[in-house]
Order: sequence, then structure tokens, then C-alpha cells
Amino acid sequence: MGESSLNPGSDRKWWYCLRHNTVEFGPGCPDRVRLGPFETEAEAATALQRAAARNEEWEEREKDDQ
Repeated sequence: MGESSLNPGSDRKWWYCLRHNTVEFGPGCPDRVRLGPFETEAEAATALQRAAARNEEWEEREKDDQ
């Protein structure tokens, strides 16, 4: 049983593969090495930038809470 079977419908979604630094559609590398799923290829293509922006937001919130 593949990891994508844990996420029904993931075979019809877009992903960003961290192993290959590429956008994938449907089954591909294991979910543990991918970001997503995303509804569109464009969303998947910006996955790293989105993750970096969220990390910065979280770091700023942590600074504000101290």
C-alpha cells in the first residue's frame, strides 16, 4: 500500500517533490518527501516560497510572544 492511499484523491492533485525539486501530478514520490497536495500546478510550483513565508510569520509571532 503506497502512502498516497492514506490520502484519498491525492492521485489527482499537484505536489512539490522535495527530492527532485519539481512539481508532480498524481502518484509520484512518497508523500513524506512532497509538499501538498495542491489544487493547481501554479500553487505547487510556489510551495517552497509559501513554506518560507509561513516560517517567517511563525518566527515573528514567537518573537512577539517573548
